[in-house]
Amino acid sequence: MTRQSKILGVGGVLALAAGQALGTQADEHVHVADVSVTPAIRPHQLAGYRDSIPGTLVVFDMVPVPAGRSAIETPAGAEDVAVGPFWMGRTEVTWDEYDVYALRLDTRATGEADATARPSRPYGAPDHGFGHAGYPAISITRQAAEAYCRWLSAKTGRTYRLPTDAEWSHVARLAFDSPAVARDRLDAVAWHGENAAGRTRPVGSKAPDGLGLHDVLGNAAEWVVLPDGSAAVRGGSFRDPPNRVGPAARAQQSGAWNESDPQIPKSQWWLSDGPFVGFRIVRVP
Repeated sequence: MTRQSKILGVGGVLALAAGQALGTQADEHVHVADVSVTPAIRPHQLAGYRDSIPGTLVVFDMVPVPAGRSAIETPAGAEDVAVGPFWMGRTEVTWDEYDVYALRLDTRATGEADATARPSRPYGAPDHGFGHAGYPAISITRQAAEAYCRWLSAKTGRTYRLPTDAEWSHVARLAFDSPAVARDRLDAVAWHGENAAGRTRPVGSKAPDGLGLHDVLGNAAEWVVLPDGSAAVRGGSFRDPPNRVGPAARAQQSGAWNESDPQIPKSQWWLSDGPFVGFRIVRVP
């Protein structure tokens, strides 16, 4: 067994599935891991790129988003804010990516000491049996999503984080033009309560939007950070009716999202009753 195959271990199975979904071969993934550093470029020249999680074959694509302005809701009312150029994940973070972090797949083969905060054992199956390899990571708390971003940043040497509400709104405006998305277009780009059969679906299995992103609307609702530092999820999810899936859709966490968790206090990592909650990452120049 080669050193590389030892490092892959269990995670290699999931990583290979991700690679096959992208239509590349394993040796190409290894090459990508060596050259994925984004060259120094000016903000207005952002180009998409592929990054990887070192020590695995797991890769993810980042799509450039141009600068602009975004209208967001604040306690004082609607406010128009400037948004600089940034990159956003082509899809929601998948289990292939999140498992490397949550299951310590990046440390098992090497035996290295691990001082990173990792998710505790979930109460029940966090994927709810919907599907795993190639599916969006769900039942994820805001704290867990941010911890993953810190871990990923340390692993890759590039700073990843959750999008702000203004950034997500900016993407939705550029991609969909208006808060009301025509039903035929919505069906083409989003998994919602009338076409998803009550479950998440593999990322990227619907058409991309105008920016080349997949599943910004529907599938899993996505964490964003609000101006006051609190969080909400945007876009709607697979369980929402079509009229509640769109650029204006938002919800903030309630007790119902963790109602069946018997722990006191409730888990800071998992939402036992939030299988509709996932997340997407961004990076600024």
